[in-house]
Amino acid sequence: MTTRTRCDRTQAWSELQASFASTGRAFDLRRAFATDSKRFEALSQSAPQLFADLSKNLIDLPTQQLLFDLARQCGLEQHRQALFAGDIVNPTEQRAAMHWLLRKPPAIPVDNAQEAIKTIASESLQDAARQVQSTLAAMLAYAQRVREDDAITDIVNIGIGGSDLGPQMAVLALEAFASGGRRFHFVSNVDGHELAAVLRAVKPQSTLFLIASKTFTTIETMTNAGSAKAWFLREGGADIARHFVALTTNVAAARAFGIETRFGFWDWVGGRYSVWSAIGLPLAIAIGADGFRSFLAGAHAMDEHFRTSALECNLPVRLALLDLWYRNFHGFTSRSIAPYHSALRRLPAYLQQLEMESNGKRVDVDAQALPYGTAPVLWGEPGTNGQHAYFQMLHQGTDVVPVEFVAVRTPCHDLPAHHELLLANALAQAQALMLGKSDADAHKHFPGNRPSTFLLLDELTPESLGALIALQEHRVFVSGSLWGINSFDQWGVELGKVLAKDLQARLQSADATGLDGSTAGLLARLRS
Repeated sequence: MTTRTRCDRTQAWSELQASFASTGRAFDLRRAFATDSKRFEALSQSAPQLFADLSKNLIDLPTQQLLFDLARQCGLEQHRQALFAGDIVNPTEQRAAMHWLLRKPPAIPVDNAQEAIKTIASESLQDAARQVQSTLAAMLAYAQRVREDDAITDIVNIGIGGSDLGPQMAVLALEAFASGGRRFHFVSNVDGHELAAVLRAVKPQSTLFLIASKTFTTIETMTNAGSAKAWFLREGGADIARHFVALTTNVAAARAFGIETRFGFWDWVGGRYSVWSAIGLPLAIAIGADGFRSFLAGAHAMDEHFRTSALECNLPVRLALLDLWYRNFHGFTSRSIAPYHSALRRLPAYLQQLEMESNGKRVDVDAQALPYGTAPVLWGEPGTNGQHAYFQMLHQGTDVVPVEFVAVRTPCHDLPAHHELLLANALAQAQALMLGKSDADAHKHFPGNRPSTFLLLDELTPESLGALIALQEHRVFVSGSLWGINSFDQWGVELGKVLAKDLQARLQSADATGLDGSTAGLLARLRS
């Protein structure tokens, strides 16, 4: 395991504090653009499949250099190397985090054994890579069989967390690339209203259920799966083995459920990083094998950009350093995600889990309480809907909230006037946040100087979506590395689930012994 230095224990941290006190707190974007004609060029860059404009952020080049110094003093480069070497970077669970291996192309066969070792650093990694490619090939072959089966009209994915948010976001985002006319449904909530609504819309003989749970014990997923199976049999369904597939590592439990077709993944794949694995089966069915491989290729290109680029031109690093600057120096507690493309409407929810579950931690890797904030609150809606919902607060509210715009230059429709208007709105909102508007009437005054980042994709394709997601994954890794936390565990998910088991039994028995007054009162109210 690599040695890491927590950000607040570096010399650069002290220098950043002094810089913030002298110039950072009072930084004005309008003055910065007026005095630097090259600001856009210096604070924007291209990366695989996208372009990023960082120039409307509350930062200057000296501050950016101090942030790069901070990253080096924290040992980020060594931690990045450990990630891609397959070392243990999840110390509380003693695991590697090798989601990047899921999208690495098969090694090119070579005769020289030494050259082969250079392709994948160790024998264990070589074995893992072979398993990945074998599972991927089997999963894509199965997806193709489903695509050719005209009897299957509906795909119902039952999962939760990463087993739902990832594939759902990606299937919606790449709807323009789907073929076959199949309908995709995603059930995650244990609230029966969600499953019941889906079951009313499908027929057992034409529906394929995908049960996505690594352990095949996740209570919400297995509750929904059990109810779906009971409905299937009650409604005259036959051949569970044909209509149910398991995305799991628990072969025995899946077989006991009646499922014969299974695709597994590994303990070094966290749920929120699993869309690249068998959890991506809904996407593979939607866009086909070539499309799914393009999705992986886009992510791999971003992996290589992150792995090999110097910090100064490394987009995930630059975004993460901005996040730290805002969270720990400016004191901004949230970030708004504004995708100006309706197909990306689930992107904010996906990024919420990715960042807040990864970096919502209060202790460092040595279990020491942190004296600073970590993950911001992520939230948002697609443009232009968000403009008529919460942008009022962004422009004139008391809190400054950095906004991340995501736009696509070329649409997948033939309504050019609509797309021009959409892009004009995205540009205008970023401009308005920065410039503001002076008005003697305080109700009409916009303070401006509010920061934003603009991510621009040429097109929304499998490849560009893969790159965009991988960009965000690596950004989260960098932030966690600098904060000195473990971005790959999620113990905070567990406590409520444990208590829920006890309370479910109490709802049946009415036993309130030992409960706090509020919970006991609510239990009685629910039982009355």
